[in-house]
Amino acid sequence: MNYEARLKQLMMRKPRLTLAVAESLTAGHVQARIAAVSGASNYFLGGVTAYSLEQKVKLLGVNRAHAKRVNCVSQRVAVEMAHGVMELFGADLAAATTGYAEPDRAAGVKAPMAWWAICQRRPNGRLALNSGTIEVLGANRTEAQARIAEDVIGLLVAHVAAWRDE
Repeated sequence: MNYEARLKQLMMRKPRLTLAVAESLTAGHVQARIAAVSGASNYFLGGVTAYSLEQKVKLLGVNRAHAKRVNCVSQRVAVEMAHGVMELFGADLAAATTGYAEPDRAAGVKAPMAWWAICQRRPNGRLALNSGTIEVLGANRTEAQARIAEDVIGLLVAHVAAWRDE
């Protein structure tokens, strides 16, 4: 079973969960993979692809000053994006990606990389956060986007499975 089918299976169990996604460097790849599964509309509420600082601030509530200092790439930005899209869509669970799809010498980035974050509103109202980095050595731009999207969906599966004690 692929990650997307497993995610659907986990999301549809009781209590059912809803999902939203915020993307930057993956440019909609995570959303497309989730929506490719028949029945995704039963749990996937939608997403935002926000490439610019302005849109991250306006749509997702990302802190402008911090994001500007780090070129919109940090753990904090990823967490703010995940929390922002969860609030925007009223979802139970959200994932976000931000990073560099290509090396950027000026920023000191030697290989494509991403910060990812998962934010979940638990039934008791508390938030659960999980985040980290993914580095994709030797990948070109489109390979990096695809591999990071796949990894993030795998991380979503692991997060939900752990929450459901599987």
